[in-house]
Amino acid sequence: MRPPERRATGRPRAARTARLLYGASLAAALVVPSAVPAQAAPVPRTPAADGAKGQELPGMPTALDPRAEAVACTPASKEQAKKQDWSRQRLDLDRLHRHTTGSGVTVALISTGVDPGAEGLDGRVTAQGQAADDCVGQGTFLAGLIAGAGGPTPRLAGVAPGAKILALRGTDRRGQPDPALVAAAVRAATTAKADVIAVAVALPRKDTALTRAVAEARKAGAMVVASATPEPPSRGSADEIPSRTYWPAGEPGVLAVADMLPAGARPDGALPTEGIDLAAPGAGVVSGGPRGTGHYLGGGVAVATAYTAGAAAAVRATHPEASADAVARRLTATAYPADIPQLDAYAAVTTVLGDTGAPVGGAERAAEPVAVRDTSDSDRATGRAVLFVLLGSAGVLSLLWAGFALSRARARGWRPAGAGTPDQG
Repeated sequence: MRPPERRATGRPRAARTARLLYGASLAAALVVPSAVPAQAAPVPRTPAADGAKGQELPGMPTALDPRAEAVACTPASKEQAKKQDWSRQRLDLDRLHRHTTGSGVTVALISTGVDPGAEGLDGRVTAQGQAADDCVGQGTFLAGLIAGAGGPTPRLAGVAPGAKILALRGTDRRGQPDPALVAAAVRAATTAKADVIAVAVALPRKDTALTRAVAEARKAGAMVVASATPEPPSRGSADEIPSRTYWPAGEPGVLAVADMLPAGARPDGALPTEGIDLAAPGAGVVSGGPRGTGHYLGGGVAVATAYTAGAAAAVRATHPEASADAVARRLTATAYPADIPQLDAYAAVTTVLGDTGAPVGGAERAAEPVAVRDTSDSDRATGRAVLFVLLGSAGVLSLLWAGFALSRARARGWRPAGAGTPDQG
């Protein structure tokens, strides 16, 4: 969260210790997205901790092709995830849910809409008009990460499965953000007295109506969480795009969130920006969709935003007296220290903060992901590096042993061991 006079700067680097980098990379098993609709944005191969062999899940697009004449909605998934993914393990949601489920808190989700009858969300979603029509599917996917109960797979529940979702459209039916729709959605969330407002889209230009709407929401006591950047372009290099501020993440008091990989670094090709407050899991994440009972694989900045909004709901449920600014400070103060602080939902809820806002005695961290086989390209490179280290170590040990054996042989007068000492007379 940025006050008007302060702006964080810099593009993040890989920000964890070697131990965490190695442990987290081992934790990611490759989940291969199967084919997505012809008009859906392509979803890259992304790592997730889903067992030694991994599994195939359809990819959840972030938007549909705006150039296509007809709109083809994301089809229902026929696949079911078998295990908990790395992101939930990283946030230690099983242990978090023993403390709170976010009951009594309402999260307004501004995205592509949410299906009120989606698996694991029944009875806890308010979606009127176009907000109930989620053709893309991403809004429903994100709602599951915030407040989903997991359906028949409880370990795939969201961060705050007891919270309520107010679904609002910030995009057209194909998932393209619209400033007027986002501003209207923020105003609607304020009118509905939402406790947390999650803006899962990012706009390239500052908008006067949106600025006013965000200021009114904060004045009303809502905590606003927003994606720090849009999703990177599917073609070309994000490195060629100059760093810039996106909106409403750039508004004063808004918590700006970026996505991170299991090792803690931002994904290759992530758009450069300034003022990122938190990083949260945003690759190889499993959730449900608006059609059917199957699971999808998704990632990106919006996913990280949803996780952070869920954590904010959990904090607001546990500390109802805390202001929106206090909740934001708690999320950042208890995060894993790094170039960009990394969300720790469990620590945010359970850590005792002193008068200065710093953790008393240090934050109790969430458990690290379970180590399973990783078959991603990046971790093959890590494996090769480890192999080179082992081979190099073996070579050094061989030279040391040879030197030791040579000195012993000289001491025996080059006789075999056990042959006795040579005559002295």
